[in-house]
Amino acid sequence: MRIPEGDSYERHICDDCGVIHYQNPKIIVGCLPVYGDQVLLCKRAIEPRLGYWTLPAGFMENGETTQQGALRETWEEAQAKPVIDDLYTLFNLPHISQVYMFYLARLSEPEFAAGDESLEVKLFNEDAIPWDNLAFPVVNETLKYYFGDRKVGEYPIRVCDIERRPRKKS
Repeated sequence: MRIPEGDSYERHICDDCGVIHYQNPKIIVGCLPVYGDQVLLCKRAIEPRLGYWTLPAGFMENGETTQQGALRETWEEAQAKPVIDDLYTLFNLPHISQVYMFYLARLSEPEFAAGDESLEVKLFNEDAIPWDNLAFPVVNETLKYYFGDRKVGEYPIRVCDIERRPRKKS
């Protein structure tokens, strides 16, 4: 580990050949699929947070746009093909080097099924959201924003930072 010439961060540098091995944040992309007054959630079939509900999302792949990644993840996890409207939420999680991007998207038909990474996929009204069983804080925040914004009919892009939560003492 050392700071390369012209850089300001410590990097992994090969002592033999001098190649710099950059480690950068991971980008997670997904959709907030909406059908009428309901949102589509997936119950996770994999860790982390196996058995908890989430929005369809996952790591962006090389060679795809954020929108393409969000649609791919929605198909893989929920077998759904929504139409993307706009970027809706962007969350910075610097403590785990991740950036989450959720797109607001519409389902033209209620056609979906559990993909390999989902145990179950279901449409929820606001009052039926399993708030205590959501997988990640970014999902909770995105849903809170959506149901609040729906009441006024405006969906601004939200950019938020989520810092590490202090651990409870046992």
